[in-house]
Amino acid sequence: MRTELALRPRLAGHLAGLRGKAIPLRQEVERVLREGGEVVLDFRDVEVTQSFVDELVGCLVLKHGPRVLERLVFQRCSPNVRAIVEFVAADRVDQFLKAH
Repeated sequence: MRTELALRPRLAGHLAGLRGKAIPLRQEVERVLREGGEVVLDFRDVEVTQSFVDELVGCLVLKHGPRVLERLVFQRCSPNVRAIVEFVAADRVDQFLKAH
Protein backbone atom coordinates (compact mmCIF):
# COMPACT_ATOMS: atom_id res chain seq x y z
CA MET A 1 0.00 0.00 0.00
CA ARG A 2 1.29 3.45 -0.90
CA THR A 3 -0.25 6.49 0.76
CA GLU A 4 0.37 10.01 -0.52
CA LEU A 5 0.26 12.85 1.97
CA ALA A 6 0.22 16.30 0.44
CA LEU A 7 1.54 18.68 3.07
CA ARG A 8 0.15 21.91 1.59
CA PRO A 9 -3.55 21.20 2.32
CA ARG A 10 -2.65 20.22 5.90
CA LEU A 11 -0.86 23.49 6.64
CA ALA A 12 -2.10 27.05 7.04
CA GLY A 13 0.20 28.62 4.47
CA HIS A 14 3.34 27.83 2.53
CA LEU A 15 5.69 27.63 5.51
CA ALA A 16 5.79 24.61 7.80
CA GLY A 17 7.79 26.08 10.62
CA LEU A 18 6.44 24.91 13.93
CA ARG A 19 7.36 21.54 15.40
CA GLY A 20 3.81 21.15 16.67
CA LYS A 21 2.38 21.32 13.14
CA ALA A 22 4.38 18.20 12.25
CA ILE A 23 3.03 16.02 15.07
CA PRO A 24 -0.34 15.09 13.49
CA LEU A 25 1.42 14.44 10.17
CA ARG A 26 3.99 12.19 11.85
CA GLN A 27 1.19 10.32 13.61
CA GLU A 28 -0.52 9.76 10.28
CA VAL A 29 2.75 8.52 8.77
CA GLU A 30 3.24 6.16 11.72
CA ARG A 31 -0.26 4.76 11.24
CA VAL A 32 0.46 3.95 7.59
CA LEU A 33 3.83 2.43 8.49
CA ARG A 34 2.20 0.21 11.14
CA GLU A 35 -0.12 -1.09 8.43
CA GLY A 36 2.91 -2.02 6.33
CA GLY A 37 2.61 0.74 3.79
CA GLU A 38 4.88 3.26 2.16
CA VAL A 39 4.34 6.99 2.56
CA VAL A 40 4.85 9.62 -0.12
CA LEU A 41 5.33 13.06 1.42
CA ASP A 42 4.48 15.68 -1.18
CA PHE A 43 6.18 19.00 -0.41
CA ARG A 44 4.78 20.88 -3.43
CA ASP A 45 4.50 24.61 -2.66
CA VAL A 46 5.75 24.12 0.90
CA GLU A 47 8.87 25.43 2.60
CA VAL A 48 9.94 23.94 5.92
CA THR A 49 12.15 24.60 8.88
CA GLN A 50 14.64 22.17 10.31
CA SER A 51 12.55 21.77 13.48
CA PHE A 52 9.44 20.83 11.47
CA VAL A 53 11.36 18.18 9.50
CA ASP A 54 13.01 16.89 12.66
CA GLU A 55 9.61 16.35 14.24
CA LEU A 56 8.22 14.75 11.09
CA VAL A 57 11.19 12.66 9.93
CA GLY A 58 13.84 12.79 12.63
CA CYS A 59 11.53 11.36 15.28
CA LEU A 60 10.65 8.47 12.97
CA VAL A 61 14.34 7.63 12.48
CA LEU A 62 15.03 7.73 16.20
CA LYS A 63 12.02 5.56 17.00
CA HIS A 64 12.10 3.06 14.12
CA GLY A 65 15.71 3.19 12.95
CA PRO A 66 17.28 4.23 9.65
CA ARG A 67 15.40 1.60 7.64
CA VAL A 68 12.22 3.65 8.05
CA LEU A 69 13.62 5.97 5.39
CA GLU A 70 13.25 3.13 2.86
CA ARG A 71 9.49 3.44 3.28
CA LEU A 72 9.34 7.22 2.89
CA VAL A 73 9.33 9.02 -0.45
CA PHE A 74 10.02 12.75 -0.51
CA GLN A 75 8.35 14.27 -3.53
CA ARG A 76 8.35 17.73 -5.15
CA CYS A 77 10.87 19.18 -2.71
CA SER A 78 12.47 22.51 -3.42
CA PRO A 79 16.29 22.42 -3.23
CA ASN A 80 16.07 24.02 0.22
CA VAL A 81 13.55 21.47 1.49
CA ARG A 82 15.61 18.60 0.04
CA ALA A 83 18.73 19.90 1.82
CA ILE A 84 16.91 20.17 5.15
CA VAL A 85 15.41 16.67 4.84
CA GLU A 86 18.80 15.19 3.96
CA PHE A 87 20.54 17.01 6.82
CA VAL A 88 17.96 15.98 9.43
CA ALA A 89 17.84 12.38 8.21
CA ALA A 90 21.64 12.03 8.23
CA ASP A 91 21.94 13.62 11.67
CA ARG A 92 19.28 11.37 13.21
CA VAL A 93 20.65 8.24 11.52
CA ASP A 94 24.05 9.05 13.00
CA GLN A 95 22.49 9.62 16.43
CA PHE A 96 20.53 6.36 16.21
CA LEU A 97 23.60 4.34 15.20
CA LYS A 98 25.69 5.78 18.03
CA ALA A 99 22.99 4.82 20.55
CA HIS A 100 22.57 1.24 19.29
